[in-house]
Amino acid sequence: MSRGRAWVLGATGQIGRAAVRALTADGWEVTAASRGGGRDATWDAGVRAVALDRDEEGALEKALGDGCDVLVDMVAFDGAHARQVTGLAGRIGSAVVISSGAVYEDARGRSFDTQAEPDGFPRYPVPLPETCGTVAPGDATYGTRKVLLERETLAAGEALPVTLLRAGAVHGPYCRTPRELYFVKRLLDGRRRRVLAYGGESRFHPLHVSNAAELIRLAARKPRSRVLNAADPEAPAVAEIASAIDGVFGRGTETVLIDGPAPEGQVGETPWSGAHPVVYDMTAAVEQLGYRPVTGYVESLPETVEWLAGELAGRDWREAFPKMLRSYGEGLFDYAAEDAWLAAYDRGRR
Repeated sequence: MSRGRAWVLGATGQIGRAAVRALTADGWEVTAASRGGGRDATWDAGVRAVALDRDEEGALEKALGDGCDVLVDMVAFDGAHARQVTGLAGRIGSAVVISSGAVYEDARGRSFDTQAEPDGFPRYPVPLPETCGTVAPGDATYGTRKVLLERETLAAGEALPVTLLRAGAVHGPYCRTPRELYFVKRLLDGRRRRVLAYGGESRFHPLHVSNAAELIRLAARKPRSRVLNAADPEAPAVAEIASAIDGVFGRGTETVLIDGPAPEGQVGETPWSGAHPVVYDMTAAVEQLGYRPVTGYVESLPETVEWLAGELAGRDWREAFPKMLRSYGEGLFDYAAEDAWLAAYDRGRR
């Protein structure tokens, strides 16, 4: 028996693929919408794939036809997208929209937007609940745009129940900015030593795509206007992540720990690095949705590592992951700088 009709916008992205699978398995009639129409995706039987640019005037409204029971939106980033979704009230029963943990600010007004400033990394409560303050809505940054998205979708009220999922550090296959690349590439390149800033204790709460899909599945079953954190059952420290990836490869790597930030350039600075932990409170999702994680971080790694190795095979990392290059720069794999620092470090220990 069908649960109804579900539309997934951004269906070929990392969370979108997992969401399509989860909703299909749960009995929904799924339409997988993406700009490319799913040319590089293999869908389960019964999934309808459509090509759609949601930013094209009137395209989404036309494609929806007489509507759907739930709209799952992976690619909503600002107020315009929020108004597009709320404008569908009456044609869709409910919506599940991906937001971000980047919306939060701490008691001193620090957020992800201020982390590059002196003493600018936010010091959030551990764990961080949904009741924590957010940055002001606006168009200036990713975080402020996501807050604007949240405010405007929630303003629809009873006319359109919307669940907003504040995602942690998303990981898994098909990621465009895979943080695991930092360690996987080093192992593939035969690096035997690594440097970790902040004593290797930085924690940035991850979210595996299958756990995101499970939250989407549960929210689709229980329509309501709300904001929920979205994260894995644990938030491992970066040194634990490094060790777990070593374990997938069956290798050991010597780790040099640095107290505090990177001593020079980006040496020791990873995509998880930060002065204070970012750990999301998942109590509300458990209580409101009955959320039980599908997987844990360490358990999910073999599939991610295999996918990453396949993407890197015969390709430069910049070609394989251009968004990673834009986000973190060439210094992500500046082995010369690392080796120079390690040589100085070794001389200082003699």
